[in-house]
Amino acid sequence: MIRFVMALALLAAAEAVAVPQKMAAPFVFKHAAMGTEFEIVLIDQNRALASAMAELAFDEVDRLEELLSNYRETSELSRVNRLAGQGPVTVDPEMFAFLSAAEHWSRASDGAFDMSVGPLMRVWGFFQHAGRVPSDAEIAKAKRVVGWKLVKLDVATRTVRFLRDGVELDPGGIGKGFAVDAAVRLLREHGVERALISAGSSTIYGMGSPPGERGWKVIVRSPVLPKRVISTVYLRDESLSSANCTEKNFTAAGVMYCHIFDPRTGQPVRGRVHVSVIHPSATASDALSNVLFVQSPDEAMSTLRRFVPDARALVLYERNGLKCATFRWSGTIKGCR
Repeated sequence: MIRFVMALALLAAAEAVAVPQKMAAPFVFKHAAMGTEFEIVLIDQNRALASAMAELAFDEVDRLEELLSNYRETSELSRVNRLAGQGPVTVDPEMFAFLSAAEHWSRASDGAFDMSVGPLMRVWGFFQHAGRVPSDAEIAKAKRVVGWKLVKLDVATRTVRFLRDGVELDPGGIGKGFAVDAAVRLLREHGVERALISAGSSTIYGMGSPPGERGWKVIVRSPVLPKRVISTVYLRDESLSSANCTEKNFTAAGVMYCHIFDPRTGQPVRGRVHVSVIHPSATASDALSNVLFVQSPDEAMSTLRRFVPDARALVLYERNGLKCATFRWSGTIKGCR
């Protein structure tokens, strides 16, 4: 079920906002999935065709949620989490492609990205939506079953197995980008050339560009001071993904704890404020935004140079004030040094 809205404001996300441009009033559709709200903006179709295209795309997102959700016991990912600690589990080609993408980013980031972070998310209370600070012993116990090298994929048999019982995969760092890519492919197959697709504040993909424009204009807002614009960029057949702590966090004893973990330490990331990454693949931009949020600014720039030279990135971090590190970032930047 989708909700139809006629609006001049194209899209409102928490930290990245698409700015209205001169065009016929767009058709905007919204749909709850994957723990957030997906939005699709279509500008070339009549209302009936636009509604049909949005329905197709949202059905695809729902199908992937049923495949990848770790909250649904019937999902393929939940089946893997239940059984792969006991032996190899055969999965369908799409799930294997998803797991292979996660493995790629784990290897490229030297473990800064790690889908096996599930036990840490659980012990810190994020799966229960009620954060808590665990004991050192609890963290150490969780870390024993966290590590991307504990997840073995066999291309020949299309199987996945865990080297230790208790490993738990969490798709949160890459799943929404994977779903956006799938929706984009489906829309293109049905002749859609211009659209804007978002998965909450996580990922925005601009297909083509509005008439007479160089791309979809997107502003990146400060997560600390939401009225402050940090940067303005244009998306054309590419995705912008953002990572920060504003949506999922908790405070204990005056300290804010973020839902993004450094899997190597078992601790929530500290000192990073916001990361935005632009890439032709939404899967890649989603994963990379989390990688760069975990890594130090120097590590982040090294990862980009070595593995993703076609990406663009903006990293905001705290070091005696708000600082910026950039990689091929083409947008204007304000409010940091």
